[in-house]
Amino acid sequence: MTQPEHNFQMDYIEFPATDIAATKTFYHQVFGWEFKDWGPGYTSFHDGRLAGGFNGESQPAGADSTKTHGVLVVLYAASLDDTHRKVTAAGGKIVRETFEFPGGKRFHFADPNGNELAVWSE
Repeated sequence: MTQPEHNFQMDYIEFPATDIAATKTFYHQVFGWEFKDWGPGYTSFHDGRLAGGFNGESQPAGADSTKTHGVLVVLYAASLDDTHRKVTAAGGKIVRETFEFPGGKRFHFADPNGNELAVWSE
């Protein structure tokens, strides 16, 4: 695609990070993401469809069990239960247990920085 064809399409997502090393370990352990460091306070990833990064100069909004703060990134997983186990084994905090919604099920978790994300499956 040319740049004009990318107009208004999501191109990159950037998360705040309080601990770059813990962030890389967590996302690699759970989702298999690989990273490229751009100095001590920034690392980038590409998950196969979308590129993004973690910025040590930004602070997460934090997560609690009743509200999502800011943008919620939702990841798809073929096995929700397996991914739930991987998230907790890697040190992620489940902030909303698995629940059903029209079209599937999902749960929310906080990464080592406090960023809240969700994982869904049919």
